[in-house]
Amino acid sequence: MAATAPSTRARVHSIFRHSEMGRGGRRWRVLHLTVLAAGLLAIAISSIDGLPIWTDDVLTAIVVLVAVVFFGEYLVRLWAAPESNRFAGLSDGMARLRWALSINGLIGLLAVFPVLAITFSSIHAGNEWAPIFCVFWILKLSVHAPAMTTLARVIANERATLASVVIIFVMVLVTAAALAHMLERELQPKVFGNIPESLWWAVVTLTTTGYGDVVPKTVGGRMVGSLVMVSGIVVLALLTGILATGFSEEERRREYLRVWDQVTRVPMFAELGTVTLSEIVSKLRVRHYPPRIVVVRRDEPGDSMFFISEGEVEVRLPRGSVALRQGGFFGEMALLDRLPRSATVVTTQPTTLLVLYASDFYEVAANIPSLVEAVEREARRRRAENQGAPAKVETP
Repeated sequence: MAATAPSTRARVHSIFRHSEMGRGGRRWRVLHLTVLAAGLLAIAISSIDGLPIWTDDVLTAIVVLVAVVFFGEYLVRLWAAPESNRFAGLSDGMARLRWALSINGLIGLLAVFPVLAITFSSIHAGNEWAPIFCVFWILKLSVHAPAMTTLARVIANERATLASVVIIFVMVLVTAAALAHMLERELQPKVFGNIPESLWWAVVTLTTTGYGDVVPKTVGGRMVGSLVMVSGIVVLALLTGILATGFSEEERRREYLRVWDQVTRVPMFAELGTVTLSEIVSKLRVRHYPPRIVVVRRDEPGDSMFFISEGEVEVRLPRGSVALRQGGFFGEMALLDRLPRSATVVTTQPTTLLVLYASDFYEVAANIPSLVEAVEREARRRRAENQGAPAKVETP
């Protein structure tokens, strides 16, 4: 049974996904970033004094145009929201409401604010309130930073540990402010006269910023300052280590799921059992290629083989060429025979490849012989075809 063609709404929704590697998705990202840069630049230039009068009109027109584009984007995203997997099973209205109340939806709504401000008030590009547009618009960069979601998940996962470090930070901060107030209030009553004022010095010192506007003068105050600076380094190191470790683990889990999703699309892997499949997933790497990109070149050392998860490639040899589509693979000859590449491979459309490097290939050969046997069978079949039919080509 033929697969149902995606609806217009589904195609539009796929274009807005940051992971979309098709031509439409790439063009939209370029357009979106260009419009965003134009709006931010217009606001920045409008804050300069002494510009010609006509400049304000031009900059206002640019700001309006950028705001209208973002308004149109918001409406289209709202219309296409039911296509998101997150809202599967919900009605169209409920899905749109959930999206509108999400972080991305609220950021999109804030970006539309300039349209209302310019339409219903006297705010223009040179107005003293116009720079607030920069704050609203710069948030849209988060759409192009999928790792922001990962970071939020890391903070949620490590919240207990982070809370402990924050408590230590507050304890050191308040203790340092209280001691500094006790030791320095007689010599410097203006800056250490009370604990709230001492907190400024404690924050600057604990974060190792050290502006130098407030400095202890007593021996005891300087000793406290030294301990606070060392404590600041320790606390910041703890925070950095916790976040870095959590981010690394979360990214590794995301990569595992991403590879698993791509692996299941290759028939050769889909036939393997779940346990065997889980072993090979950790060895594969996902690579996305746009059209007309050379993946491997003839006569290069063969250090990896490739499985086609999505898209299509063209294998080129002087004798001819052949197209390989989803489920195919190439590069196995170079690994099995330990010879240089025998062909140049070029993508003909947006393509997702699973890369298996030589060291991992030989490890898989020892642990998963069934997979290597299948690769060898295909290699023998291709060799036989090449010997019997010269027009055929052998993958590199």
